Amino acid sequence: LGCAKNTVDSDSMSILLEQDGFLALDKPGQAEVLIVNTCGFIQSAREESLAVLQELASKKKTGQVLIAAGCLTERHRELISAMVTGIDGFIGTRRWMDILEYVRSLREKPKSAVYHIPKSTTVGKDEKGVVRASMQGASAYLKIADGCRRKCAFCSIPLIKGTTVSRPMELILEDAEVLQQAGIKELVLIAQDTTDYGFDLGIKDGLVTLLEALLPRIPQIPWVRLLYSYPGYVSERLIELMSASSQILHYLDIPLQHAHPDMLKRMQRPANVDWVRKTISKMRQKMPDLAIRTTFIVGYPGESEKEFNALLNFVREIEFDHLGVFPFSFEPGTASEILGDPISEDEKSARLNELMKVQEGISLARNQRWIGKTLDVLIEGQGDGISIGRSFRDAPEVDGLIIV
Repeated sequence: LGCAKNTVDSDSMSILLEQDGFLALDKPGQAEVLIVNTCGFIQSAREESLAVLQELASKKKTGQVLIAAGCLTERHRELISAMVTGIDGFIGTRRWMDILEYVRSLREKPKSAVYHIPKSTTVGKDEKGVVRASMQGASAYLKIADGCRRKCAFCSIPLIKGTTVSRPMELILEDAEVLQQAGIKELVLIAQDTTDYGFDLGIKDGLVTLLEALLPRIPQIPWVRLLYSYPGYVSERLIELMSASSQILHYLDIPLQHAHPDMLKRMQRPANVDWVRKTISKMRQKMPDLAIRTTFIVGYPGESEKEFNALLNFVREIEFDHLGVFPFSFEPGTASEILGDPISEDEKSARLNELMKVQEGISLARNQRWIGKTLDVLIEGQGDGISIGRSFRDAPEVDGLIIV
């Protein structure tokens, strides 16, 4: 459940189990071991994770083992225990690589729920040699780092994952070569913050350094896509490399969260909105076909009408290609906890709908600029004389599709 980063962890656990002889099944009722890799990022994600666990627990057969894994387990094991009866094991997101030994121990000595959530300040580096990627058709997500050292007031990721842990560069390059051999046509680099890659390894402008080493190693992968870049860390070198490379897609995902400086300061986010304007302008000059995705939070504690209107005007001014909006989710333990959750859900929904209505017109207008032009499309499905795919302007799962 949850994001692409979680999908990579799920596939990594699957690889370890399958190497030991386990076989993946489509129907839970036929399985001996049930593993739910949970998401715990926001309230709606927690509710979904609990619902899936409750459903599997209610249908669990004698001899089946049910394991709650991942982010929600790492941070809210007591909540899961209170809400779901019938779970045999709990393994956190920081020690996913112990899944095989953990499953063996649960099956050999069945007893009351066993926890495997050791106190670790970071996600473990001992990845057991598995490729840290998830293949989705001709695309693949490749994880380059885990955890986050940022201190955004609303975000629980550092509490769940710990601080940033960059993967050794050579391991990333080896994984990418394996994906190339598998015929992948789109490589999507992911982390909590890809632009922070290498900081803990002492590498300056690490993402660019990684890309400069990566591209020559994967000449047969035509598309390399960057997700989750952090405001203020899109460097001049990165812009130059993106504009000069034929492999790096002219696509940038840069979650901004808000556009009013006072709001950004309260969120403990970079508050230099002029940097955003100048950087996007610079990138569009270098890459006129650049597609930009961002995300915003509405209803953060204290968000005034004036601040929300500033966000609306900013969106009209910048004209993002893709935009996601989330209502503020109250997260205990984060820096924003002391602010409470004073804005009503109805007001949050109203602001979300208003912002998305503005964006709807912008997206339509930007899409229409491409009428009459020819684009490469990565086909992901076909049938009845119709094919479905994506252009460079559309990231998997979150953006649009092209019908051929």
